[in-house]
Amino acid sequence: MRAEERSQVAEPSDTGAPGRERARPRDDRRAAWLFLIPALAGFLIFFGYPAVRGFWYSLTDYNLLSAPAFVGGDNYAQLVRDPQFWHSLAVTVYYVVLNIGSQMLLALVLAALMHRLTRSVMLRAMLLLPWLVPNVTVGLIWIWLLDADLGFVNHLLKTLGLGTVGFFVSPDWAMPTIAMVNTWAYTGYTALLLYAGMLQIPSHLYESAALDGAGELRMFRSITLPMLRPVLALVLVVSLIGSFQIFDTIAVASKGSGAGSAIRVIYYFIYQQAFQYFHMGYASAAALALALVLGVLTVVQMRLLRASRSDLA
Repeated sequence: MRAEERSQVAEPSDTGAPGRERARPRDDRRAAWLFLIPALAGFLIFFGYPAVRGFWYSLTDYNLLSAPAFVGGDNYAQLVRDPQFWHSLAVTVYYVVLNIGSQMLLALVLAALMHRLTRSVMLRAMLLLPWLVPNVTVGLIWIWLLDADLGFVNHLLKTLGLGTVGFFVSPDWAMPTIAMVNTWAYTGYTALLLYAGMLQIPSHLYESAALDGAGELRMFRSITLPMLRPVLALVLVVSLIGSFQIFDTIAVASKGSGAGSAIRVIYYFIYQQAFQYFHMGYASAAALALALVLGVLTVVQMRLLRASRSDLA
């Protein structure tokens, strides 16, 4: 071998030379911020600015007809002393307990049945149909069905000799009826969310449990529920916030209803103060108080449910 060839073989590769500058990883932060700018702009315009403006209005006496007059914390002091505010908050809590309790129980049963028995796309589509109907339409449909004089349900009760029931008129029946209507409307959607979480559970856990002789109820209690904890926590938080924000069904049901304050939830109370009595500052204070209550309940719920992990993780 010639000397030139030997020297070429002996020379180290340039790629391994210690003095060669290594390629730096590309910094994509600028590109990420460019993609985030539209979403951030929308958030600041449609959420950030209204929130700041609402906080300012909560410190003023404002009736839409004159300039806001600064009153400091008078609206919040009046809110604490207002029995109607506390009554509407109690009515809302009563509705939330009825709605979330029935909705989550039925949704868990439906999701477990779909997960363990059938995975029909047609069944999932049918479950989602009530959720796709607008809330006002849902309210009107059930008002017609449950009408004391012309409703099909009361006609059926008469036929069975049970007498009529004023579902939306009676103060005792009005709120449970509204909770039932919204449970019918949202259970299918909630069941699909829980079903999607169940699909992430490894199937070999069920196979091992079945080999050990565990039944369906034991597997649901020992495998499905613990593994479903993060999804269940998310669904509960979303359902809690949505239940506190109920308005459409209440607004439809309250027209001509004799239930009165029995169905006046906190959102309807805020609506009345703002757009019927034109107490915009007072309504803003009530809205911020509701946001604070929801924030505290969300944090407590996430901590209690240990939403960041499942028992079998």
